[in-house]
Amino acid sequence: MAEQLRGRGLLGEMAAEFTGTLVLILFGVAVVAQVVAAGVGDHDSIAWAWGLGVTLGVYVSARTSGAHINPAVTVALAAFKGFSWHKVLPYCLAQTAGAFVAALIVRFNYGEVLEKADPGLTIKTQGVFSTLPGNGSLPVGTWGAFRDQVIGTAILLLLVFALSDTRNTAPMANLAPFVIGLVVVAIGMAWGSNAGYAINPARDFGPRLASFLTGYETAWQDQYGQLYFWVPIVAPLIGGLIGAFLYEILVARFLPSEETGPEVGRVTPEDPRHP
Repeated sequence: MAEQLRGRGLLGEMAAEFTGTLVLILFGVAVVAQVVAAGVGDHDSIAWAWGLGVTLGVYVSARTSGAHINPAVTVALAAFKGFSWHKVLPYCLAQTAGAFVAALIVRFNYGEVLEKADPGLTIKTQGVFSTLPGNGSLPVGTWGAFRDQVIGTAILLLLVFALSDTRNTAPMANLAPFVIGLVVVAIGMAWGSNAGYAINPARDFGPRLASFLTGYETAWQDQYGQLYFWVPIVAPLIGGLIGAFLYEILVARFLPSEETGPEVGRVTPEDPRHP
């Protein structure tokens, strides 16, 4: 019976991760399709839609699964926060499946517009679904994009750990998903040029697979013809571990324990004297 209940629990968590990532990609990939293929919006609308997609995806799935919606988050939580390693692969598969299905929906809905803008389904609109070095046009190569993804995901995980740490000044009143969404907006605005800020292996691989299966023959390559799909998978996983490690070593180890509370004389956000 206990094993059966654990299985049902994991199934529910996977369903939540699938749905949360689905919501994220429905907004994120669709806004890029709208900008690239229809000429509606710009880089800022892309950054905001991705950030809001993260916020809404987290609100959808947080209660059931913790709303990782990103394999880099799942792996970092397993490495540093005691998340069960036996759940890592199921979570990552659910996240990737959610991203894949969402991308298929966007591909179906924007099919006419995409094929009008790019009849051959080439590199011109491939970036709607998956990232490219230099967004397909700037002089950035494979290793420049790899470096960028390590840095961007390290920033993301450092901040996710900070914003979810109840020993720190974590957002109250269920505002953490909104603030994490703002983090993604900020990363998009500040770190979006070199590699399209995938910062999420599922976000890139799921839609990349969907685009390949629906006509984008060069989906696994970049604009230089190099095999590129592995970069937004490997680099975010490494970057996420680095960001989590930096938070743990530079901040978390100096925080008071939840049992002892804050240092005497320190004003906390719950204190009515707090400005």
